[in-house]
Amino acid sequence: MTIRTIIQPDNPILRKKAVRVTSFDAKFQTLVDDMVETMLDAPGVGLAAPQVAISQRLIVVRLADDEESREEYGDDAGKLYVLVNPELIKHSRRQVEGVEACLSIPGYVGKVWRYDEVIITGQDRYGKPLRVKARDWLARVFQHELDHLKGKLYIDIATEVWKPEPEEGKDQAEVIDA
Repeated sequence: MTIRTIIQPDNPILRKKAVRVTSFDAKFQTLVDDMVETMLDAPGVGLAAPQVAISQRLIVVRLADDEESREEYGDDAGKLYVLVNPELIKHSRRQVEGVEACLSIPGYVGKVWRYDEVIITGQDRYGKPLRVKARDWLARVFQHELDHLKGKLYIDIATEVWKPEPEEGKDQAEVIDA
């Protein structure tokens, strides 16, 4: 496995609509493994293929797995999600505002409105159909990563973006894919 370089907004791949995955071959499996390793090394809780300069519809998500996270997220804590060709098919009416950051935009955070519950369909890393129902923080992470597949960044929809103070940044350590 290899830790890949996470690109920033000056790379046009980050702003392109990602293409559908059609091959689940060994090269694709290596990409999945590399993305998981890159996300965990960053550290982050989500990563989309365009962030590692691959314009494909692939995201990986894994919420933290420490004691506090297990209390807050329950079974979602530490669970690895690999979604290929994901589509948001249903969402709640209710939206909530929350703080997000992004590995592709280091040093900044912003307030973003997201649906608090979503249902996403897609495929697993081997091409088998899958469906994920997510709420709260996990729903936010999925929506953030799905935006990357559309060439959209959280700063495009944020109501406010700022550079956090050092102690504030510590509190934001587990913010989406940052």
